[in-house]
Amino acid sequence: MMPSASAAAVTLLVAWIYPSCALYFHIGETEKKCFIEEIPDETMVIGKYRTQLWDKQTGSFLPSTPGLGMHVEIKDPDTKIILSRQYGSEGRFTFTSHTPGEHQICLHSNSTKMALFAGSKLRVHLDIQVGEHTNNYPEIAAKDKLTELQLRVRQLLDQVEQIQKEQNYQRYREERFRMTSESTNQRVLWWSIAQTFILIITGIWQMRHLKSFFEAKKLV
Repeated sequence: MMPSASAAAVTLLVAWIYPSCALYFHIGETEKKCFIEEIPDETMVIGKYRTQLWDKQTGSFLPSTPGLGMHVEIKDPDTKIILSRQYGSEGRFTFTSHTPGEHQICLHSNSTKMALFAGSKLRVHLDIQVGEHTNNYPEIAAKDKLTELQLRVRQLLDQVEQIQKEQNYQRYREERFRMTSESTNQRVLWWSIAQTFILIITGIWQMRHLKSFFEAKKLV
């Protein structure tokens, strides 16, 4: 009972950390939609999408024509482009992160094709899978001829590895936050010292100016 309970706890934890992100959104002819995904380093990400075009006659969204394309662009935390490619009306993109942090995933329509549907809105269904959720375990079991127990062990090992990556990423974020806090505190300290110095100089100047004024008026 204990091993199965521990395995269930690990599975629930990983599912909470890296759920499969499925959503849909609407875009216009030249409109771009971007999403931010926090990803540890050396983590695989798979994105799948399909498009639907608004049909005025039926009053609903229908599957888009094959000629309607989507451009996918992905930037790492250093704003370096790691993927920029044109796809069709339905596609799948894959990349592996090499720098931990916020990755920007942007999609926009092929404007030359959208001109045929002026005024229409495009619905895009997007599904993003991160980490061990990208693994196709039935395919892995068939390829490596794994038993059910071996496959389960493989899944648990992948989940533990993903948890370790997430822990390393959290430590990385904590270190970055600590460095930012220390830098901010140091700047505040120097600014306070500068303000104090300016106030002292101003006070001395005012005292000398008043003394000169009183001496000129022969009040002292």
